[in-house]
Amino acid sequence: MRASHGRIGAMTEQTRRGPHPVLNAALRGALLGGAAAVAAGALTSGLAAFFARQVVTPQRVKPEDVEVLSVGAGTVTLRATPDTVAPGRYGLWTAAGTGHVRLGEIVEHDERARTVTRRLLAVDFGRLPLGHARWNQYYFVGNPTTALGIAHSDVVLTSDAGELPTWFVPGEGDVWAVLVHGRGATREECLRAVPVLHRLGLPALVPSYRNDGEGPSPEWGRYHLGDTEWQDVEAAVLHALNHGAKGVVLVGWSMGGAIALQLVSRSWTADRVRALVLDGPVVDWRAVLDYHARLNRLPQPVGRLGLSMLGHTLARRIVGVDEPLDLARMDWVTRADELSLPVLLIHSDDDEFVPAGPSRKLAEARPDLVTFVEFDRARHTKEWNVDRDRWEREVARFLLEHL
Repeated sequence: MRASHGRIGAMTEQTRRGPHPVLNAALRGALLGGAAAVAAGALTSGLAAFFARQVVTPQRVKPEDVEVLSVGAGTVTLRATPDTVAPGRYGLWTAAGTGHVRLGEIVEHDERARTVTRRLLAVDFGRLPLGHARWNQYYFVGNPTTALGIAHSDVVLTSDAGELPTWFVPGEGDVWAVLVHGRGATREECLRAVPVLHRLGLPALVPSYRNDGEGPSPEWGRYHLGDTEWQDVEAAVLHALNHGAKGVVLVGWSMGGAIALQLVSRSWTADRVRALVLDGPVVDWRAVLDYHARLNRLPQPVGRLGLSMLGHTLARRIVGVDEPLDLARMDWVTRADELSLPVLLIHSDDDEFVPAGPSRKLAEARPDLVTFVEFDRARHTKEWNVDRDRWEREVARFLLEHL
């Protein structure tokens, strides 16, 4: 006891005389280590929150990342980018969005000069000046009447989120199609599918939905990746059923596919859905977001923390969503056994935004219901652009078989 008391007394005396050199170094190390751990934790949390917010935040301003270098007799020469050298047919917004042209096949690709020359198919409106422009993967611009020459009317549907501007294309059949665009897209994305559906006699509804730039914008103005948007598409299904439809086909691109899958598992109208046609769909958001975390060179813990923030009640304000997102409920690879409808699943093997792996896994798990059609060199939801005939043929064959 005396010895112990002596040691304590010695330490106390040393403290009175001044900082003990060994203890002072240890204390500094502990404080620095603690500060570093706190800083690292704060940095990780901040990066994770930023990543999560980017996932759910609509991109209102699209970049003009295409450069028009010259315009020839029936051709346009552009700076080569992954978009501009892709095979197929595309649109091009020009003159700060006041003009629009349509481009066809590649005439020449000079890899050394990093230029590509494409066929000029049509000038829809405006001018085609040199300089910055914006790629339009939808090819068409406008509405079914102006872009396709197929008569349509404008209707306004209503969901719990508010009013939903919607195109209606009449048809002769009693099975209607409801077309759902993807994340960051507009209803124009759906125009590519309207002609084949119209030839098959299917009336079609093309609704907007919350936070897509045309539909209502609830409190936070953020996407819910299909977890709430399906209710807006349900409004379109109800409209169809109330106007003579005996059944509905859902056609979705990218996140529109995730929305369609949520509707058939959560809506009381699901028993009226006959089939799904999904192009480049998100069938597992966790796999997609893991992929984007790696693509952005985020450490795995940061990416995983961002995913957990999306689904955590206490973190929803940090992320900026109205409600926590249930990513497990949107994982159809895991939920494959619950699938009960025929699905046409179109996906390109080089999809740079929604990798095709989960789609393949879903098709392998449910070969009895899923028809998997794989494209190559089409990137994300551009299968129609690369091979319109094949895309329309596969869609028509599937719908004729299952309707």
